[in-house]
Amino acid sequence: MANASILIVDDEDSIRRTLREILEYEKYKVDEAVDGDEALAKIRSNEYDLVLLDVKMPKRDGLEVLATVAEEISELPIVMISGHGTIETAVEATKLGAFDFVEKPPDLNRLLLT
Repeated sequence: MANASILIVDDEDSIRRTLREILEYEKYKVDEAVDGDEALAKIRSNEYDLVLLDVKMPKRDGLEVLATVAEEISELPIVMISGHGTIETAVEATKLGAFDFVEKPPDLNRLLLT
């Protein structure tokens, strides 16, 4: 999946920056969004191979974005990331179509394997 296009969606600049640096080092093309509304706009107007999506964000949370994307673009893999992850949230995300659920800070090896 090298050279794949990945959208990082997180309201925390430090998380986006860290993920971008790691993924670009691994030769992925990276784009960013700071909230759910920006994420949906970018997903609707660009083609991504993967979305890394934070659960808790302003304007529209990650689960809302996930549900919308699942309806509109069902084949797009989405990995949820959260610093406040619970089993209930992970189960809900999976039911909505998330490919995986990763806690912050993400385990970089697990993330790259995903």
